[in-house]
Amino acid sequence: MARFHHVVTESASGVMTITMNRPDKRNALCLLIEELTEAFNEAETSDCGVLILTGAGPAFCAGLDMENLETMHARTADENRRDSENMARVLRTLYEFPKPVIAAVNGPAIAGGMSLATIPDFTLATPESKFGYNEVRVGFVPAIAASFLLRQVGEKRTRELLLTGRLMKAQEALNIGLITQIVAAEELLQTAQALAQTLLLNSPQAMQSVKRLLAKHGRRRLDDELEDAIQVNAQQRSAEDFREGVRAFIERRRADWPSMRAKV
Repeated sequence: MARFHHVVTESASGVMTITMNRPDKRNALCLLIEELTEAFNEAETSDCGVLILTGAGPAFCAGLDMENLETMHARTADENRRDSENMARVLRTLYEFPKPVIAAVNGPAIAGGMSLATIPDFTLATPESKFGYNEVRVGFVPAIAASFLLRQVGEKRTRELLLTGRLMKAQEALNIGLITQIVAAEELLQTAQALAQTLLLNSPQAMQSVKRLLAKHGRRRLDDELEDAIQVNAQQRSAEDFREGVRAFIERRRADWPSMRAKV
């Protein structure tokens, strides 16, 4: 079993639960991405039949944390590329995970956190949970998330969500098919466990065949899309608009976008 600093894994009754465990940082991703990928790989080779993903504390996952964003512009092109590849890898690992996955969303799921919440086969969320890709508000591009969101809600809705950067409540997310059930906070993990036990009654081989078939359908296209997305994601990390967006967010002011002043 792998040892993690910011992820907790527990196995019982055929179910592995992976908990993102940075509650003081609202489970921000910068220290979680590689550990999550390792935990998913560990779950795949374990004898568990179902995986549950959740977060510790009041948030499911707030995306990248500000300490990480502040230093992005100082990184090399290779470092930015590597970070982008790591993000693509964890989301694709989750998307192609061969066993049923249940996300138990205990609070806000923002930016990359929204992808972690909505890519799984089942998404249970509390009424207070909120979802959104707010990257454009700080001059960033949710490039990697876009490929998965397109498959979930179609192009028109994807454009609306990614271009506005707005947050939606759990009920709206349910209405457009991004989550599967709204569950009271005190019943969230119990409901996820009950669903997992129901799934364990099914043929493991048949369920894995279903998941592999669905993953295979989009594999070639996803290869190209994610390569494009990694390039855009890496490039945007050094963009002047992104640098200004992060500064404005930290200083709690309206951004003065350099691209608006650029000569045409």
